[in-house]
Amino acid sequence: MASNPIMRNIRFESGASELYASGMSALAIEHMSWDEKLRTMEELWASLAQDESRLESPPWHRDALEETAARYEAGQEQPVEWAAAKRELRKRAE
Repeated sequence: MASNPIMRNIRFESGASELYASGMSALAIEHMSWDEKLRTMEELWASLAQDESRLESPPWHRDALEETAARYEAGQEQPVEWAAAKRELRKRAE
């Protein structure tokens, strides 16, 4: 038995909106464990990142990166390998 998709309307900063079908309800997401949510986000990002031409960072990303670079140059920020960062985030979520 196939379930009917949930229709959602998303509004963009530009004011444009788009109606799309969602196969996952907010209720289903709420019942996922923290680890399941993180893994799902990783899978979604991997899928989205396959088409880099559609990825456009908002202006605040540049600001955040510049702030982090300034903290690093001032000795106030230390780099962390991505694998280590993910392990730390997963620990915090337990």
